Amino acid sequence: MKGSRKQWMAMSMLTLMLVKAWVLPLLYLDFEIRRDYIVANLCENRDKPILLCNGKCYLTKKVKDAREKEERQAENDYLSHLLFQVMDDKALVFSPLQVSFELRSFVHYQFNPSLTARNPASDIFHPPLV
Repeated sequence: MKGSRKQWMAMSMLTLMLVKAWVLPLLYLDFEIRRDYIVANLCENRDKPILLCNGKCYLTKKVKDAREKEERQAENDYLSHLLFQVMDDKALVFSPLQVSFELRSFVHYQFNPSLTARNPASDIFHPPLV
C-alpha cells in the first residue's frame, strides 16, 4: 500500500506539472483563436481605438492572473509537502518516560577530625609495605 501511495503521488505531481506547463501556451492560443471576440467584447480599451490595444490588455491581465495563481499554488504545494513529510507514516505515540535509576540506601563517609593526635613521623618512617 505504501508503494501505491507513492506512485499515486508521483503521477499526480507529474500531471500537475504538465498542466502548469501548458497554462500560458493555452492562454496565448485562446487569445489568438478568439481575438476578434476579445477585441469587440472583452477588451478594456475597446472604446479607445487610438491606443491600438487590440485585446492585449485582456491577454496581459489573464497572464498576470495565471502567474499569481501559479505562485499561490506553489506556496500551498510547498507547505503541504512540508506537512506531508512531517506526518508521513509516523504514528505519534506518547508513552511515559521510562527512566531507571538506583537508590543507594547507605552512604558511607569517612571523617577524620583535624584535632586528633597523630604522629607525623610515623607517616614517613615505617617498615616497608608488602
